[in-house]
Amino acid sequence: MPPVSVTIITRNEAAHIAAALASVAWADERIVVDSGSTDDTVHIARAHGARVETRPWEGYSSQKNYAASLATHDWILSVDADERVSDPLAAEIRQVLNEPSSRRGYRIPRVAFYLGRWIRSTDWWPDWQLRLYDRRRGSWSRVHVHESVRLSGPVGRLRGELQHYPYATVADHLETIDRYTTIAARELYENGRHAGFSRIAVHPALALARNYVLRGGFCQGTAGLIVSLLNSYYVLLKFVKLWELEHGQPEPASAREPSNAGAARAS
Repeated sequence: MPPVSVTIITRNEAAHIAAALASVAWADERIVVDSGSTDDTVHIARAHGARVETRPWEGYSSQKNYAASLATHDWILSVDADERVSDPLAAEIRQVLNEPSSRRGYRIPRVAFYLGRWIRSTDWWPDWQLRLYDRRRGSWSRVHVHESVRLSGPVGRLRGELQHYPYATVADHLETIDRYTTIAARELYENGRHAGFSRIAVHPALALARNYVLRGGFCQGTAGLIVSLLNSYYVLLKFVKLWELEHGQPEPASAREPSNAGAARAS
């Protein structure tokens, strides 16, 4: 089996980093790139055997590409601090890399634990993430938000789940939505997109219908309804903020990319 380097970027992830590193204890190498934590993140990571490097925050993609550049091995498994590699996923990774294949990367289904349960519905599921990849054939795209690996070569899919613990509370979720919709609106604005009446009035309603009906949010009771509504709210807020930018309103300070490298993504 080709050796695997696990990379994690962090800032103030003391509550998460130990569990994240424990879930990848089987890897050949674990690298943490920290962007100035003021809590015990660095100490905990080193105590759990990770190689820790510090680097000023330059954006998600830049930090992740830098972490991959530090790796001893070419196969990279990129994990966020609030994620855990399940035992079935770890076994599957070892299995697929031990077999001859032309694939240069693998998408992994990510499942979120929220409101006391695993959310296997709405836009949150299966939330395919290309996290296992050959760095010789791919790198992280440089975008403001929702960065992803751009890969040259065939990509496969795994069945084992990447477990995600995105929000401690609903208030935390709302704060993240506010932060990321500001970034998303700015990116749309820079790309020449517009927010007319139809996008503000119709797109959130369509998002609610997609999440709650088409993607089965109704099957998960109140939790499914809440996630569906908040995903719809994300769409609404993104286009309202784009409309605000188009009409010359000053861009708030929160439009800068958040400095918390381990922050969870809003859908």
